[in-house]
Amino acid sequence: MIEIEDYPFTGYLAADGFLDPLLEELGDAVSHVHGRLVFAPGPPRPAAWSQNTWLAPRLVRFESNGDAARALKDMQRNWAFYGVEHHRRAALIQEKLPHVSAKPLVFPQAAPTAPLGSWTLLDRTTMIASAACSSPFPNGEVAFVEDREGPPSRAYLKLWEAFTLAGRMPGPGDRVIDLGSCPGGWTWVLQRLGAHVVSVDKAPLDPRVARLPNVEFRQESAFGLKPADVGAVDWLLSDVICYPQRLLRLAQEWIDSGLAHNFLCTIKFQGETDHATARAFAEIPGSRVLHLSANKHELTWIRQSDG
Repeated sequence: MIEIEDYPFTGYLAADGFLDPLLEELGDAVSHVHGRLVFAPGPPRPAAWSQNTWLAPRLVRFESNGDAARALKDMQRNWAFYGVEHHRRAALIQEKLPHVSAKPLVFPQAAPTAPLGSWTLLDRTTMIASAACSSPFPNGEVAFVEDREGPPSRAYLKLWEAFTLAGRMPGPGDRVIDLGSCPGGWTWVLQRLGAHVVSVDKAPLDPRVARLPNVEFRQESAFGLKPADVGAVDWLLSDVICYPQRLLRLAQEWIDSGLAHNFLCTIKFQGETDHATARAFAEIPGSRVLHLSANKHELTWIRQSDG
């Protein structure tokens, strides 16, 4: 026997270790919590700290593993499990579902386009399943075939993930400024994409990156540099360690100048999460703010031009 009914909530899945910022962001809207999965009534609302949002959850009651798998397959083909408990039963159900390939991406490979649903067991005979989710990756976790020799740090993974989710990235002929670039992980990515990189930091770049073609290094403060000193850029990127409000002022200065077309910046939090400034970034027209798999206590702000 299978019983299915609409579940009048949206699910928001926090990254491992970052449930508290998500709960703070959703505030009084939170109804109940299942592990890292937070439910709030009504349609989806902006939630930067949600790594994967369950857009259309349904409550499914079943008797056997076969019933559970059949209910999921009747909704759609591809499913990823988020587990809190009853892992053995979940594994037996998942075995009856079509296999979903989740191989690490080879950057700049595009993100998957096939719909991927998410499900979890509330108890041995009850599940919540959402055929529609915000991320095409299982539980919103993006994995890459890593380069362990070229980049000078692992920061390059943030940029790979952000570009993959944005669906757009710099290429040959683009001029890009990379603020707070030391030791050069982001500059390394941008140079390999064919862009001309203006790399800015008070500390020196890794010599291997500094020697790469089309890398112009400026050893100075990102905050002392005025847009007119650089000129027009196709992309402005920042991984600078600073308070969020200071980064917001810097971004607004470049927006007002009209000299930068696309933005990709890390909003780093020192101590408490500055939700107000994160919302201010999200409210800039054309923006999205999200927590990447590769992010720590930080968010990524992306603003793309229409062109």
